[in-house]
Amino acid sequence: MEVILKQDIHSLGYKNDIVVVKNGYGRNYLIPKGIATLATESAKKMNAENMRQRAHKEEKIKNEALEVAKKLEGVTLSVGAKTSTTGKIFGSVNNIQIAEALIAKGFEIDRKVIAIKDVVKEIGKYTATIKLHKEVKVDIEFDVVSE
Repeated sequence: MEVILKQDIHSLGYKNDIVVVKNGYGRNYLIPKGIATLATESAKKMNAENMRQRAHKEEKIKNEALEVAKKLEGVTLSVGAKTSTTGKIFGSVNNIQIAEALIAKGFEIDRKVIAIKDVVKEIGKYTATIKLHKEVKVDIEFDVVSE
């Protein structure tokens, strides 16, 4: 039985994939739970049309992410933190402080797409990765300074 997946399933496939499953699995689990639909000829045509339109929109989003990535490449941030006399930070610097520093520089980046490679517990230079799109990532250097 061929079905079109409506959502990602770890062991089966991704959303909008056409997969072959056993009849009982498709008829008794996937279709009643709304996870998949039966892959008839008309459903396949609709799926192909939707994928074509989505590819156009996805390309536009990717191009916008690439433009933002070009602007972010030369940016260096400075993040202030309270420190002890030895240079240790009280707490740590996380993606929220990086997002606030980016907003101060004029970039509206969501904190959820920012990942810091190392745990920031001391003053120094570090690197954060911003995932603007599933294919577009930018590394940004930031300095942690004492306030």
